Amino acid sequence: MKTFRRQSVEVNAGSMADIAFLLLIFFLVTATIPNDMGIQRKLPAPCPNNEDCGGEIHKRNVLEIMVSAKNELLVDSDIVPITQLKDLAKAFIDNNGDMTCSYCDGLMKATASDHPAEAIISLKNDPLTAYDFYIKVQDELTKAYTELREQYAKTIFEKPLHKLTKGELQIVKAAYPFILSEVKQID
Repeated sequence: MKTFRRQSVEVNAGSMADIAFLLLIFFLVTATIPNDMGIQRKLPAPCPNNEDCGGEIHKRNVLEIMVSAKNELLVDSDIVPITQLKDLAKAFIDNNGDMTCSYCDGLMKATASDHPAEAIISLKNDPLTAYDFYIKVQDELTKAYTELREQYAKTIFEKPLHKLTKGELQIVKAAYPFILSEVKQID
């Protein structure tokens, strides 16, 4: 009797690694990697050495905004709905308290900022503040500055903000600089 021995069939796996490597490279090259978007802010330049950059700030030039852990918005210690924040910020920034701002339309209150270039918004938040509410607060403050800048651009350059040249845009930003101090409240 004859015995039949079957030989096992082998697959040449040498090229499998090459194919897997080529597929990996293909997916890495063609895949789009999502970019995380955040709040776009330009940080101020660092203070030069041997120079005092911490000048005296008058209390009236600081608008204190605090966001509690319960997502309550406090503006100068008063609870305010978020829908009023933009208007409060605009009134504070555009106040013209020292009457040196020729383009300001403020009410010249003694409790608000002297000049838009001196107006500082101090934003404090509790560590337990909801992220989406904090972003809404940031959006309202950005809207306030954008509306003031838009009004200035239409008055001075007689065109909307998005049609300004780079030089004109710098002038508008210098007239209404976005000065925001963000501090995480520590209890």
